[in-house]
Amino acid sequence: MDDANLTPRQLAYRAGVSLKQVERWLSDAELTPHARNRADACRALGVDEGMLWPKVLQERVKTGNDRELLHSYPYRSACPSTVWSELVESAGEDLFLAGYTNYFLWTQVPAFAETIRRKAESGCRVRFLLGDPNGEVTRQREEIEDVALSVSTRINITLEHLHRLGPLNGVEARFSAPLDAINHVSLSVFRFDSEALVTPHLARLVGHDSPLLHLRRQSDGGMFDRFAEHAEELWSRAEPVVA
Repeated sequence: MDDANLTPRQLAYRAGVSLKQVERWLSDAELTPHARNRADACRALGVDEGMLWPKVLQERVKTGNDRELLHSYPYRSACPSTVWSELVESAGEDLFLAGYTNYFLWTQVPAFAETIRRKAESGCRVRFLLGDPNGEVTRQREEIEDVALSVSTRINITLEHLHRLGPLNGVEARFSAPLDAINHVSLSVFRFDSEALVTPHLARLVGHDSPLLHLRRQSDGGMFDRFAEHAEELWSRAEPVVA
C-alpha cells in the first residue's frame, strides 16, 4: 500500500469493498478474500496475487491423486482441435486410438493421414481399436443414438481411410472382441505416449457430446495407467481387421 501510495480507505474504494474488509485483510493473515476482490486489490496495488495471498497459489498446486488430470471438458467437442493435433504430433513411441469409431480424427486433425504415415515410418507404433461395424453392440448403439451418421457408417469411414493408407509397417487395426464391445463403446481412450484423452460416453449421447478428460502420466497406478490398462486389455483380445 505504501509503494502504491494508497491508504486503506483508498484501496477499499479501488477494490469495491468496505474499509472494514481491508482492515480485516491487514489484521488476519489467514483470511482469503473472494477471488474477484483479490483481483481488484492486486490491480489497484500493481502486484501479483501470490505476493499478497500465497496460500491461494499453494492450494492450486495439485499434490493428490488428481495431479494427472490436466484439464476436463464438459463436451469432447469443447476440446480445441489444436489439442488433438499437438498430441498426435507429439507422440513418438505409442499412438493408440481406442475410440469406438475414431472417424472424427480424419476431419478434426489436419493432414491426419499424412501424419499417421510419417509417424509409422519414423518408428512410432500406431494402433486403431475399432468397434465391429456388423456387431450386435454397434446395432444396439445405433438404435440408442438414432442419428443420420450411424455408428457403423462412422467406423466404415475410418476403415476406408485406413485402406487408403495401404500396407504400412507400424500401423495396426483391430475390432474389439464381441464380449468386450460394450466396454469399448462406453469408454474411448486415446493415448499419445504419456498423455491421454479419455471420453466416458453418457447414455444416449454421441461421442462429441460426452465429457473428456486430458491426462498426463505422473506415477505408477495413477489415472493414466488405469485407463491405459483398460485399453490394452481390450486390445489383447481384439481381432485383426482383415483388409
